[in-house]
Amino acid sequence: MTADDGTPQGNSAYARLLMELREGRLNPGDRLRETELAERLGMSRTPVREAIRQLEADGIVTHLPRQGASIRSLDYAEVMELYEMRAVLEGTAARLATRAASDIEIEELFEMNRQMKSLGSAPEAFILNRQFHAALLDASKNRFLTRSIHALQRALMILGPTTLTEPDRAEKAVEEHFGVLDAIKARDGSLAEAAMRAHIEAAQRVRVRALRARPDQTPSYDGDLL
Repeated sequence: MTADDGTPQGNSAYARLLMELREGRLNPGDRLRETELAERLGMSRTPVREAIRQLEADGIVTHLPRQGASIRSLDYAEVMELYEMRAVLEGTAARLATRAASDIEIEELFEMNRQMKSLGSAPEAFILNRQFHAALLDASKNRFLTRSIHALQRALMILGPTTLTEPDRAEKAVEEHFGVLDAIKARDGSLAEAAMRAHIEAAQRVRVRALRARPDQTPSYDGDLL
């Protein structure tokens, strides 16, 4: 069975649920009822069921007793672990890009970041930010790394909207991007990796502050996180 655009409906339902998760329209703890989702998405229950199974395989959906399928909630330790892995993987991507990226790819990354700067904290900047990180990953030219980062990004979607929605974060992220790009342009792998790790850790600090503010989170860690 396919959607009107020829895309298999299961994949269409999966993509739409991921988009709602990324945009904060689906949140941790939300129940996924096949009938309601099928009606809202305008498709039969079968592709919706397939999409829920795929989300479960991604670690995004869990089945709770007497409740059924629902969006997972990440605990404090899981959030920390995900960002630690993101720093490692995206830092590696930046390092690899110093030797693999063409001059044209590097200039395109600079242009994307200049556009992001001009957008400030507008919603379009959030989309461009995702495109920037995807383009940098493409520039690293390592398919196995790409697969690993994509899997990690799906898990991070559980956290909801980007940290760029926080005050001043978008502006700071742009400057951090320029630091990464300057190192890539100079073909300095160690500096590019360190700059990207610092960028991800800055986002992690914003995320942790938001997590601490949630009433359902009681971190057992004493002392400074970073």
